[in-house]
Amino acid sequence: MIFGTLGRYFFRRYATTAMWFFLGVIGIVYLVDFSETASRMSGLPGYTVTGGLLMTAVRLPLILQQTVPFIALFVGMTVLIGLNRKYELVVTRAAGISVWQFMSPFIAGAFLLGIGVMTILNPLAAWGQRQAATVESNWRGDNGASKGGPQVPWIRQISNQDDAIIGARSVLEGGTLLVDAVLVHFDSSNHIILRQDAASAKLEDGYWLLKNVIERRPGEIAQRKDEVQVRTNLKRDFVEQRLTAPETIAFFDLSHRIDIAKSFGIPTKALETQFHSLLSQPLLLIAMTLIAATVSLKFSRFNQSRSVILGGILAGFVLYVVTVLVKAFGSSGVVPPFVATWIPVIVALALGATILLHQEDG
Repeated sequence: MIFGTLGRYFFRRYATTAMWFFLGVIGIVYLVDFSETASRMSGLPGYTVTGGLLMTAVRLPLILQQTVPFIALFVGMTVLIGLNRKYELVVTRAAGISVWQFMSPFIAGAFLLGIGVMTILNPLAAWGQRQAATVESNWRGDNGASKGGPQVPWIRQISNQDDAIIGARSVLEGGTLLVDAVLVHFDSSNHIILRQDAASAKLEDGYWLLKNVIERRPGEIAQRKDEVQVRTNLKRDFVEQRLTAPETIAFFDLSHRIDIAKSFGIPTKALETQFHSLLSQPLLLIAMTLIAATVSLKFSRFNQSRSVILGGILAGFVLYVVTVLVKAFGSSGVVPPFVATWIPVIVALALGATILLHQEDG
């Protein structure tokens, strides 16, 4: 069916509708995100309208990636309702073609859309998020200490007799460049002996290079220095794994990053959850398509039941919320990553298939 004339026709209808939905969502998201970016960053020293437009453009894949499940849901509902209103599904059923046969082009389209999200959109989103963080840091300039930046985990280093914890407002270059870095040094009795606030801290070979540093010692006047080198035994790979957010890592690099993190003894729950979440995208979109089918296949010449359509939208929304919520549990280690990402998708697929079997085959 999927490779026949009717299957190709249904597949083209699905692809065309998906394209128009993507264009519409891209336009809306771009306008909304640009307005939010302009209102939030227009007061920064380096902000320009052109820069805001470009920053919104590089952030677009990340936001678009989060809307894809809903796009799959609405595309499926729109195509099936349209085919119903033109009697095309009625004729298809009259020709003896079962629901599973004429649904195969839409399922194939959803599967290919999920593959595209996993292999194309996600790497673009990861790259765009890194670029957006770099641009924002450049705009802030000397005002980089302003509030509202993303939370960055603290790391601890013990090098010879120096025990220090390191934090920053944000990280760039894969975690090796810290913006608005703070280093707090302790003695053997765990008393603070020195605090260093730097505009940036760059991880070099065997040391952190701090620039525009303010040093404070207990009972002494603060001193300002242009550059300071702080010895470290932290390796570049370790820092990258410890400070890089999973959302900034492309799908193709995740498995390698997981192996590196395990070699350093760094928890990998968040990375594994992100990997399985992307891997399950094709099946999640198929589940959304089956949910769309359960509320769209009943014939109606003029108006589908509003309550049924709203029920389908609500079911898709609940599925999305559950996947996001359980993904958070997987990232924190409360639930195994594999279970957190695959169980909701498998349950949704089973429910969608069961409802269709009940509706079509009794």
